[in-house]
Amino acid sequence: MIVKVLVIAAYAALTLAVGWLGLKKSRTFTDFFLGGRSIGPWMSAFTYAAAYFSAVLFIGFAGKIGWGFGLSGLWVALGNAVVGVLGVWGLLGNRIRRMSVELQVTTMPEFLEKRYASRFLKLVSSLAIFVFLVPYSAAVFIGLSYLFKANFGLSFGAALAVMGLFTAFYLVLGGYRSMTVIDVVFGMIMCLGSAVLVGSTIGKAGGLGRLLSDLGAIDPKLTAAVGPGGAWPLFALVFLTSVAPFAMPQLVQKFYAIKDDRAVRRGMVASTAFALLIAGTAYFIGGSARFFLTPESAPAAFAGGRPVFDALMPEFLAQVVPPSLSLLMMLLILSASMSTLAALILISSSAAVKDLYAGFVNRGVTDEGLTRLMRVVSAVFILVSVVMAYLRPATIVAILSISWGAIGSFFLGPFVWGLISRKATKAGAIGSAVLGLGTCLGLAIGGMAPAEAGTIGMIVSFAATPLLSLF
Repeated sequence: MIVKVLVIAAYAALTLAVGWLGLKKSRTFTDFFLGGRSIGPWMSAFTYAAAYFSAVLFIGFAGKIGWGFGLSGLWVALGNAVVGVLGVWGLLGNRIRRMSVELQVTTMPEFLEKRYASRFLKLVSSLAIFVFLVPYSAAVFIGLSYLFKANFGLSFGAALAVMGLFTAFYLVLGGYRSMTVIDVVFGMIMCLGSAVLVGSTIGKAGGLGRLLSDLGAIDPKLTAAVGPGGAWPLFALVFLTSVAPFAMPQLVQKFYAIKDDRAVRRGMVASTAFALLIAGTAYFIGGSARFFLTPESAPAAFAGGRPVFDALMPEFLAQVVPPSLSLLMMLLILSASMSTLAALILISSSAAVKDLYAGFVNRGVTDEGLTRLMRVVSAVFILVSVVMAYLRPATIVAILSISWGAIGSFFLGPFVWGLISRKATKAGAIGSAVLGLGTCLGLAIGGMAPAEAGTIGMIVSFAATPLLSLF
């Protein structure tokens, strides 16, 4: 325990030191939010993939999808890497970077305003970002708190308070530049931790062959191309988590900050390889969970004989990873989560400060005032997210699916068509955003699984933009 505390203290000191150094370099809003638009390929690649994956993946998704779909959950990992990373970088990366420079925009609501000449679209998109990214941030805090509770014996509330304060100090100090610097370190930890985790899982099972045969003996569908959960729910999970990144504001921001087209090409390869390793590891260990966990061997992961999905992976890590390497696993998940939280907080705060306050309330605010207000609102967003995490309204997967589904359903059509087609109109953009979001929320309220509701909402959004633009 003493060693864990010392290592985490050193980790925290390094992170805060980088944040403090970033404070001296973040004098303007562009410095704080985009790192001066001078971020190179490796930093961009690591910060994109690290923002994509977090404790939500390793704790929530790996647990629930692995238990429900077995090894067919690896389709989600493949979709995330090929579509959500390679596809986004290859198809839109240069377009996003160039358009942001040409239009002189720093946020997605600003882009939509200038592309469609619509202040209304800027207003509602800013509100959508702030409202629907709060639950995403809360889901990450929930995952981290489960991790710290399992490793340090803290209560859920105490672990949540520690993570909230740490995140606030780290991000409020340095902004985007500090985030990209530390993300390189985080990324290296994640790569090493993933390799160790896969090796430990296979070794503990007695080899890959035995793992596959025993999973098949439990249920043949656990090793089939489509797991026990069924084809449509699996497709919905792949679609939601792989297509939403085309319009997720915290991921799109990475291309506003990247240096040039050459950096985009290089970053595309590095981020795709990184995503394959990280996502593949998470869904592989999640799919292996039934081999190791039963109500008898892991009572903390079950309630009344039924799995507690958000508790499966902490228990899995405790049983599979050797004690000497458990600290590395904690750093793996902590590193992924800090990157995601930083990205979410920056984007949500910019929506409130740059788009709403500076765009509608005080258009004459100085750059210095804007940067100072960004730091204050970032702290407020963290507080709201921590409170929501403490309430734990649903499982991590459900919370994230609602968040991603709503954001993707609102932005996918207007943003992507706005980049690739001059024929997309203001009426088409507003109509598709409203239809997509309304479809997603209506289906979810009606009882449909959040991932499925989000998938249908995004399809409606993407199809509606060109159709409504014709009229």
